Amino acid sequence: MMQPGRFTELFFLDEATAFAAGHRPCALCRREDYGRFVEIWRDLQPGPSGADEIDARLHAERINPTTRTQRHHDEPFESLPEGAMVIDDDVAFLVARDSLQRWTPTGYEGWRSRPRTGVATVITPPSLVEVLRRGWDPVVPLLHPSAE
Repeated sequence: MMQPGRFTELFFLDEATAFAAGHRPCALCRREDYGRFVEIWRDLQPGPSGADEIDARLHAERINPTTRTQRHHDEPFESLPEGAMVIDDDVAFLVARDSLQRWTPTGYEGWRSRPRTGVATVITPPSLVEVLRRGWDPVVPLLHPSAE
């Protein structure tokens, strides 16, 4: 792990967490998921769609180059797909059907009703929100078992 000059191994609670952090499925250890992801990506994004190009786009969407902080964007609550992550009062929430579930490093704890109107501060980068809208259907479960 963490070999110089090699890819960086990253492990996340679940796919929703990985997407919120701006990462795609691994092309080596999750080849089938990666292939499905690239199919959706190609439909959404014109131009080259190799791992390096995807990673560069996601990096630009997730990090502000001036401040080196995470970028967020605003979207109407009603338009967000299941699996997107939002932030409210510095707390991350998973959009799950009609609820927002509070994210923790060990799973989802507690929930509140998903607002039917208003604007959400979205953590998940815009390109990955679009992938979720297209019906991202991975081979492995999208959500941690603690998601209700």
